[in-house]
Amino acid sequence: MTILIVGAGLSGCVLAREYAGLGKKVIVLEKRNHLAGNCFDYRNEHGILVSQYGPHIFHTNSDRVWDYVNRFCRWIPYTHRVSGTSGGKLFPVPINIETVNIVHDVSLKDGEEMRNFLTNKTVPCSEPKNSEDLALSRFGPTIYNAIIKEYTMKQWNRHPRDLDPSVVGRIPIRFGWEDKYFSDKYQALPEKGYTSFVEEILNHPNITVNLSTEYSPTQTTDFEKVFYTGPIDAFFKNSGLPPLEYRSLRFEEETLDTPKFQPTASVNYCSLDVPYTRITEYKHFYGMHQSEKTTIVKEYPSDVGEPYYPIMNDRNRSLYEEYKRLASDTMVNSKVYFVGRLANYKYFNMDEAILNALQIFDSLKEEP
Repeated sequence: MTILIVGAGLSGCVLAREYAGLGKKVIVLEKRNHLAGNCFDYRNEHGILVSQYGPHIFHTNSDRVWDYVNRFCRWIPYTHRVSGTSGGKLFPVPINIETVNIVHDVSLKDGEEMRNFLTNKTVPCSEPKNSEDLALSRFGPTIYNAIIKEYTMKQWNRHPRDLDPSVVGRIPIRFGWEDKYFSDKYQALPEKGYTSFVEEILNHPNITVNLSTEYSPTQTTDFEKVFYTGPIDAFFKNSGLPPLEYRSLRFEEETLDTPKFQPTASVNYCSLDVPYTRITEYKHFYGMHQSEKTTIVKEYPSDVGEPYYPIMNDRNRSLYEEYKRLASDTMVNSKVYFVGRLANYKYFNMDEAILNALQIFDSLKEEP
């Protein structure tokens, strides 16, 4: 029998390729008109490679994942740097010595001074109950108010005290001058973009891809296994449970008659007086030589649109547990497996999505 994959993002495509390698026939259904999920990118009329759903930077510490992705394309080393702006000041993100110096108007010289300085500024909290608690205990009120509070409110449409500590826990901090956004062993971009990379993953005679195709749970009986990568609450929309909450994004692309717009690939706008959360200048990723013009994209968070980010709070965490129980019963009874970020109501980096798919394949490949 055939394997059905619902969704042509990274999770689904990795599973499709692995089952195809076993000699299985695989059908991939994708409701959008393109591959690669939120990694989808394209060249605009000026030859600049733009990601339709926001920037994606591949980074991982996993040798297995790194070896896997290198099977399908060449990767270009890339170091991602991000700036933030608030109150007329521009500073590095992650929060490092320079960030603290700029925000506090001090002259710290090394990591030890930074650590001691922040220790005297932070609000101790042994068990943070929300993102505000965690931010105040890590960074103190001044950095929290200048960089984190309003940006978080804009991004999530919720006060940080109404969000799980893990939301702010993703903000990196460096007790030194290092300004790389990621610290992983491998950091790179696919030479021809993510869409080309995913096309190579799916380039196998046993794989059939159907774009612009909706999936119905009633189709499960026709297949050996079904791997569902969409929102778990959409799968169980007739269960009587209320929907989970997601945050979406709206993108505004603009091409300017200048070779360069901003100092780093992404600049975060941390205050509420600017409606967008960040501007990404895409020429930074593949070289400023791409064009005499430059393309920037502003990101506006929204409660309407494609689901991007699970909103982690007590309500959604509790509700997801109910959906998870339904998913467990469905897996046992119908061989439907819920894979990836939306199906698990959990934020995955790209490498985490790939590794998760590989591990699921490992656990199931010997099954009849």
